Amino acid sequence: MKRSHLVHDAVKRALDLIGALVLLVALAPVLALTALLVHATLGSPVLFRQQRPGLGGVPFTLYKFRTMRETAIRDVEAVASDAERLTPIGRAIRASSLDELPELWNILRGDMSFVGPRPLLMEYLGRYNEVQARRHEVRPGLTGWAQVHGRNDLEWDRRLALDVWYVENRSPLLDLKILLMTFGTVLKGLAAEGTTAAAPFDPEAPAASRKEDS
Repeated sequence: MKRSHLVHDAVKRALDLIGALVLLVALAPVLALTALLVHATLGSPVLFRQQRPGLGGVPFTLYKFRTMRETAIRDVEAVASDAERLTPIGRAIRASSLDELPELWNILRGDMSFVGPRPLLMEYLGRYNEVQARRHEVRPGLTGWAQVHGRNDLEWDRRLALDVWYVENRSPLLDLKILLMTFGTVLKGLAAEGTTAAAPFDPEAPAASRKEDS
C-alpha cells in the first residue's frame, strides 16, 4: 500500500469518528422523527438490519431505517415486489437519503466510513473477479465515487470499476469532492419521481441488466 494511502486512511478514520459523533448528536431530532414516522407507517422494527461485507470482506451488521413492508406471499410463486412494498413515507425517506442516517452508528463503530464503495451483499463476494474484489481494500462508505456518478442507474461493470478507481486514487481532496457532489445527488433524488429498479449482481447476466443492489 502506498504511504500516502496509509496516511490518508489513518487521518480519515479520525475524521470519521469525530464527524459521526457530531452528526449523531446534531441530527438526533431528525433521527427521532424519522424513527417515529417509520414506526407509525410500518410498525416495529424501525431499523433494517443486514449482514454486509466490510473492510477485507469481513461481515458487519448494516443499519438503515425501514422503508418497505415485510414481504407478503400472495401465492406459492408470487411475492410482493419492492415497488408494492415501498410506502409513500418510505419513498420520501429513501429519496432524501434519511434511511441511511443509522449508518452513522456503523461509521462510529468503524464498520464504515463517510466515503468509500457502498457495502453490497455477502452473496456477491464470490462473484467478483480479482480486480473487482479490490473494492474491499477500504472501508465501505455512506457515499462513494460510484454513487455520485449514477447510483442505481449504473451498470454493474461501470459501478465496480468506479469503486476500484476510488481505492487506487483515494485522497482527502477526492473525499471532499465526493461529499460535496453527494449533496447535489441527494437534491436530485428529492426532485426525482419513483425509484430505479435494482437487479442483483450477476457477472453472467447481460451488461444492461447489471444494476446496483440497494
